[in-house]
Amino acid sequence: MPASHRTPAHRPQASFAPAPRTVARRAAPVLTVVALLLGSTVGLGSLPAVAADAPALPAPVINEVESNGDDVDWVELGNPGTAPLDLTGYVLTDSEPAKSGHSYTLPAGSVIAPGGLLGIDGVQAQRPGFPFGLGGQDAVRLYAPGTDPAAADIKPLVEYSWESHASTSYGRCPDLTGEFGTTTRTTRGTTNDCSSPLVINEVESDGGNPGDWIELFNTGSGTVDAGGLVLKDNDDSHAYTLPKGTEVAAGGFLRVDESQLGFGLGKADSARLFGAGGTVLDSYTWAAHAATSDGRCPDGTGKFAPTTSPTPGTANACATEGGDGITAGPWPGGDSVRTLDAADEKRGDWSGLDIEPAKGSGPGALWAVQNGDGELYRMDSPDAGASWARSLGFELRYPDGTGTVDAEGVTTTSGGSAAGIYVSTERDNDNKGVSRPAVLRYSLPAGATGAEKPGTPASGTAAGDTPVLNAAAEWNLAKDFPGLGANAGLEGITWIPDSWLTKRGFRDEARGATYSPANYPGHGDGLFAVGVEGTGSVYLYALMDSGAFQRVATIKTGLEVVADVQFDADRNRLWAVCDDACNGRIATFGLGAEAAPKAKAAAAPAAAGTFARTALYERPAKTANFGNEGFAIAPLSACKNGAVPTYYADDNNTDGHSLRTGTLSTTCPTKPVKPTKPTPDPTTTDPSETGTSGTSGGDDEAGRGNDAGRGTDAKEASQEGGAPDAEASQAGSVAAGAQRDGLAATGSETWPWVVGGGALVLIGLSLLAKRSARTRD
Repeated sequence: MPASHRTPAHRPQASFAPAPRTVARRAAPVLTVVALLLGSTVGLGSLPAVAADAPALPAPVINEVESNGDDVDWVELGNPGTAPLDLTGYVLTDSEPAKSGHSYTLPAGSVIAPGGLLGIDGVQAQRPGFPFGLGGQDAVRLYAPGTDPAAADIKPLVEYSWESHASTSYGRCPDLTGEFGTTTRTTRGTTNDCSSPLVINEVESDGGNPGDWIELFNTGSGTVDAGGLVLKDNDDSHAYTLPKGTEVAAGGFLRVDESQLGFGLGKADSARLFGAGGTVLDSYTWAAHAATSDGRCPDGTGKFAPTTSPTPGTANACATEGGDGITAGPWPGGDSVRTLDAADEKRGDWSGLDIEPAKGSGPGALWAVQNGDGELYRMDSPDAGASWARSLGFELRYPDGTGTVDAEGVTTTSGGSAAGIYVSTERDNDNKGVSRPAVLRYSLPAGATGAEKPGTPASGTAAGDTPVLNAAAEWNLAKDFPGLGANAGLEGITWIPDSWLTKRGFRDEARGATYSPANYPGHGDGLFAVGVEGTGSVYLYALMDSGAFQRVATIKTGLEVVADVQFDADRNRLWAVCDDACNGRIATFGLGAEAAPKAKAAAAPAAAGTFARTALYERPAKTANFGNEGFAIAPLSACKNGAVPTYYADDNNTDGHSLRTGTLSTTCPTKPVKPTKPTPDPTTTDPSETGTSGTSGGDDEAGRGNDAGRGTDAKEASQEGGAPDAEASQAGSVAAGAQRDGLAATGSETWPWVVGGGALVLIGLSLLAKRSARTRD
């Protein structure tokens, strides 16, 4: 249901940045009781007021809430009293207690010791818990036993509400009595952590340049004032206090040199970070110097390990990530992003994105899905891609008209949206505990398809007059993923043309032979690649019209999570996206011979006809660690000033925004100036050797193209160019003249036209001179 048609949640305790109310896509297992004695006894006078009509029962407090879209939604209750508190029969709800499935009765044995805590998880699979998710704008309410939360005259005993997901969790500081705020890290069942989000991220202890240093990293979503924090080694007399006004941006780094510290770091030593009050915030201890440096991999959250090279003030160079020798490099584009949606749009839980290119020079259409309410959005740009606005929205259902589709990814095929919108999903949100990893195809109503401006579609509607779409087809892949968690299924989806695959000798792993599209009648003219959250892998599938399906290949990404996938015909790459679980890293994959960047000798060549990783990129350097679950790249027709736009969908709706845009460096296509008289065609060159394409040659289908520009050989004939420049630079052997782009897609050579045009000018001048001479004679 659209946020504009929901009753705003009552907010008696705290107010945070505006954000949408949606049903979160994550929920998880088991009710557990944790007895944690917190020391002091707290009187009940500090608790929120209890309505006059509520029974006079001992009142717990809500102590911490986690709703931010990872694999566990949970609520932590606390007992501020001096006697055990039995919550058996109490009823827990979100902000919509009248909605079916949005209440949970605490089972027998739900007892909290004095000063203790009780953790309650969402349900998953066969493990009990509350059956609803917690959204971006939501609330947690606790009602007395025997009451009906749906009744208008029944008030909760305690309640806490919020306006947007926290990057970690919302918790009281101090526990049980303090005000709510964003915690530094989640602490389900233990004392809340409201300390600084700064952590020790990298250490150089063996005489770096110019000396030893300690690097701090901001894991939070906002700028942090580090002034007053203290750095020490393993000797308490060695202390350095960071100056007042020392700020570290979200996702940013702070290098503190030996000359500032006033002490060096030893062979067997420690780096410790203290709060102004003397509390240890973070520490790292080592027994020997690293050959390079010791750093967290990934930055901010990973374990310490030797790096491949010191990187003070920038992202850590982590060794052998994914087992292929490829280390993470800087993002090959702009180092920042900007928001595209209005802060008051009241939407969250956005996931997959996909660009449907225009047939001409326009920006096309941007499609997005929202996983909480199961919705599909179409966005159009009134100003050539500078801004985007939602023009259409649909509520998605399964083929029988039931369910709330946990929509995670979206794509189109060669026929564009007119041939259907394909959506990947993890589960039915009306039955959250059951895995349903499926691909759904939706036929859009008249006026809603194509990459140009839409008309007004006619359709059945749900509450709030939002058009409803029932799936025209479903491919439920559950039998291929036995034991897959209900919230660990299909995330991203993209489509790859058969012509692109067969040209590169793609290998069909199911048949142990070169891929032949004829082996899968009724599958269309391409394969679907789906990213699975629970395995961190991408799988290629043939989806037949009959509803049958066949897994054709598996790609191990080396990423902890695959949040989205995008096929990129302009660069002949498959992009796999990880969300905030990997600090926003993105990997690229090539097929066959294209999978080995020319300048990177470290990795073994890819097996014939298989996908292999070609690069691993950090998120843009000045960008916070958003929960990006959607990623799309604009086509080369949108290239300006050496870059094309990129788009990100933030599932966490950080700061009230779900849609952002950045840039990817590239070489914009050039249009040769045609001479006035015909000239011979320029000599063609081998794209694999030069990185550019000629003006003739290519596949037989190169002149045909397709309806949506989704990457047939027509595009390859003008854009194919081997390994991108940024991938070569990750091997550390890029020639000086090759630093022009991050990830290059090239246009045609122009020098033959210039030479030919110059020759014609000289011939013309010669003829004019001869004519003038005859006239004088």
